[in-house]
Amino acid sequence: MYCTITYRCMNLTIDLDLSKVEGFDWDKGNLNKNRLKHNVESTECEEAFFNKPIIILDDTRHSTTEEKRYRIIGISTNGRKIALAITIRNNKIRVIMARDQSRKERELFEAEKLNKGK
Repeated sequence: MYCTITYRCMNLTIDLDLSKVEGFDWDKGNLNKNRLKHNVESTECEEAFFNKPIIILDDTRHSTTEEKRYRIIGISTNGRKIALAITIRNNKIRVIMARDQSRKERELFEAEKLNKGK
């Protein structure tokens, strides 16, 4: 899967090559963390990558020289609008954080839906 998302408001394009991704990295440390903290299931996190629209943004604030992080704004199959923080480790998507979208994220998500619908 290859993903290029354009964030039109800031005229910013994020290239994230997911063609080598082999799945998701769920270990004991992160499998239940988001369910317990934000009531977001791991399956909902995975669904956000397969439902449209999906917005992918660089997370420069939390990225390091060793590990690049991204923010995902998407939707689960049951329509829940979620926001994720992720990284790619050993060709797998590792979800660092998952929660409901904030007001600003919902506004961005709705604007992207309108733009894609045209």
